[in-house]
Parts: sequence; C-alpha cells; structure tokens
Amino acid sequence: MSLISSLHPVHSQQQGIPCLDLTPFREGTDPLGVAKAFGAALEQVGFVIVTGHGIPEALIQTAYESVLAFYDLPLEQKMQAAIPDRVKNRGYLPIGIESVAATRGAEVPYDLCEALVFNDLFREDPQRPQAGLDPDSGNLWPTHPAGLRAALLAYDAALLRLTETLMRISALALDLPETYFLPFMEGKGGVLRAVHYPEQEVEPLPGQLRYGAHSDYGGFTLLRQDGAPGGLQVYSKSEEWIDVQAVPNSFVINVGDLLARWTNDRWRSTLHRVVNPPREAFGSSRRLSLVYFTAPRDDAWIECLPTCQDENHPPRYAPVQAGEYIRSKLDVSMIGETGQ
Repeated sequence: MSLISSLHPVHSQQQGIPCLDLTPFREGTDPLGVAKAFGAALEQVGFVIVTGHGIPEALIQTAYESVLAFYDLPLEQKMQAAIPDRVKNRGYLPIGIESVAATRGAEVPYDLCEALVFNDLFREDPQRPQAGLDPDSGNLWPTHPAGLRAALLAYDAALLRLTETLMRISALALDLPETYFLPFMEGKGGVLRAVHYPEQEVEPLPGQLRYGAHSDYGGFTLLRQDGAPGGLQVYSKSEEWIDVQAVPNSFVINVGDLLARWTNDRWRSTLHRVVNPPREAFGSSRRLSLVYFTAPRDDAWIECLPTCQDENHPPRYAPVQAGEYIRSKLDVSMIGETGQ
C-alpha cells in the first residue's frame, strides 16, 4: 500500500503523507498557508514530502552519482575512510556494525546497509585538499572518487539553507515568531549520511532488514530517496506499515525525537524502517539514500515550547540537553567496531 497524497497549502485535511509545495513560502505569496499545512502534516503523520524547495536537481544528482561511485570501490579501499572511534559518527561504516532497531530495545541482526557519514561540512574550507582528515570538521575524506568532496560540500550547503527555511516555517506553524528557532541552530550543521543498500544476493536472516524500525533522534530529517525496490515504510496511526514512494525532485521530511519533545508530542516522531526488496524483484534492487539529520546545537536545552502547553496539556518530558540525548542514541545503535 502506498501512502502519498497532495496537500494544498490551505486545505490540509488529507489522509496519508502529504506532498507540499514550499514555493508560496519561499516567494512570500502565502507563507502562513504553507506553515499551517506543514504543521498539520506533522501532527497527523510526522512526515511530509516537500517540493518547490529551490535546490537544483543537477546539484542533487551530482552528489548522488559521486556517492554511488564511492560504493562501487572494493571494500578494502572503502575501509580507508573508516574511523575506528565509532562515537564520532563519521567516515565509512561497513555492513555489520549497526542496528538502529536496538535503540528501541529490539534484538535483531545488523542492518543490511553501509554508510558514509559527514558532520558539520559547513566548517570546511573548500580550498583544502580533496582527501584525508579535515582539521576543521574531523571528517575523513576518501581518495576516490575525485569529485566527491566538492559535490557533497555543495549538497550540504543547500540542505543547510533548506533547514533554515523549514525552521522558519515551523515557527509560524507553532504560533511563534518566524526566527524563534534560529538561535538554537546557530553554529550547528547537519549530519549527512549517504546510505547504500546493496543487492541482497543472500537471503536476510529472520528479522533482518535493510534498516530496522526506529524513530530519528534529533530535529528534522531530510531524505532524498530513489525508487529502487525495498524502500522506506512508515508506521501509520492505523498500525499499518505503509510504503513511501519516491516523488520526483522532492525531499521526505520527518520529525525526530527531540523535535517531538519540544512540541510536547504535538508533532509526531513516527516509527519507520527500510524493508528488504522482494526476492522475486525484477532488475536491480540496489538503493541509495542521501539522508540529512538536523538538530539543535549540542548545548541547547530542549523543553516544552510555550505554545505547546496549557492547563490541559502540561509538559510531558523533563528538559534534556540536545547533544547528550543524541549521543546516547547513537551509542546504543552501534553493535560493532569499524576497525581498520
């Protein structure tokens, strides 16, 4: 079953995952209409698909193709970009060391994916050498392919700008001043995870998925997915796993745990997973997702927003420090060492 519906900025009472055009906000023709529709989607589902985001498709495609070229390399070459200290959440993460379902207490085999992870790319000087350890961000760049760093720096910069747009929309949706969230995000970049789900030549173990059932940890997640078999599913209010199909030139946006806590669960941090392709799937089932995780700065204290509480809705969570909370989740998800 597929769960995608269109969403007009003013009329937002739709079932499923709405698809919302951000153009009226970006151009200033109907910012409040977009904000109301955006907030309604996150209250109902916790997910929204956005178009009209202003990021050129060519820029996205260049990043996608560069990452795919990295994953075409032999394992021993990819491992040169692995950082032994897994807590840094950087570098190459091979198959076999991560189980995100463990963050919810599930005892299942490791996830059937590999990832290339970068933090705070906005800190990096584009003029520095293209490979090796970057002194400003701590990211470890592979030697190949040659254009990877430039492509991902440009992609990350575009996603950082889109994040600011989403936080402005969020503030209006929650009856706050438009710039309310910006100080909480100041000096904080996103985490870019390029996640590769290879062909499954061997049948998965019982309970083993491409990415286990989980909720995200921080603020918004911005996902660029492709249409290969074996993709994203969302757990709906009707307690069904629903396929989220790829929409051309769009991003899938969802709420993380910290943002849900911030809004007193007014916005839903929804359970989701990446399933295995059918064994009888025709053609290639190889899949690549570019995932951009956002969060408030590490030292920010997250407590219930003033517009999300009243006498009948007191705060449900104690204040928590953003960086501490996310690190605790990452630590639980790692079940093995990267090594070198």
